[in-house]
Amino acid sequence: MKRTAKIQRQTAETKIELELNLDGTGQADINTGVGFLDHMLELFTKHAVVDLKVHAVGDLQVDQHHTVEDTGICLGMALREALGNKAGIRRYGHFTLPMDETLVTVAIDFSGRFALAYQAPVPAAKIGDFDSELLEDFWQATAANALCNLHVLLHYGRNSHHIAEAIFKGTARALRMAVEADPRMPGVPSTKGTLDG
Repeated sequence: MKRTAKIQRQTAETKIELELNLDGTGQADINTGVGFLDHMLELFTKHAVVDLKVHAVGDLQVDQHHTVEDTGICLGMALREALGNKAGIRRYGHFTLPMDETLVTVAIDFSGRFALAYQAPVPAAKIGDFDSELLEDFWQATAANALCNLHVLLHYGRNSHHIAEAIFKGTARALRMAVEADPRMPGVPSTKGTLDG
């Protein structure tokens, strides 16, 4: 069974087309108009070992917020669709990732319920021309639409780029673990028999 999704979402603020293959090889085709987000999504794709295509057109003349948040919404929607009823997956994933002087732990549970615990303050208000506060907004949008629990913890770090990169790579590695097939769990990994909330 193919674990893929195609999302098309258009509002007065953004138009986004996103394709996801959970069983890909790490191929990225990313163009959101936000260079830093493109870079982070390329890292995410490689470390999650998924195939991800994102083409976005947003109101960047206003700022980057709508494009970044709406891309997160679409990624979350795609994860939810591609996972289906979640039968046979590990469900939980976690990873502690070092990035030079930075250390981040990410844990994820595809429980069918949304929760975000985000403790990763970024020292700089901007990374290049990217608003650092949008990092949390992106992951909130993703987790809310994937209906997963996502915990992000920055243990320590000085460089804002390294912190952001560690979060994206750590989330990718945790997600990779969570969506892997579990040969000892052929059904839905829950005593409730469902992971729909």
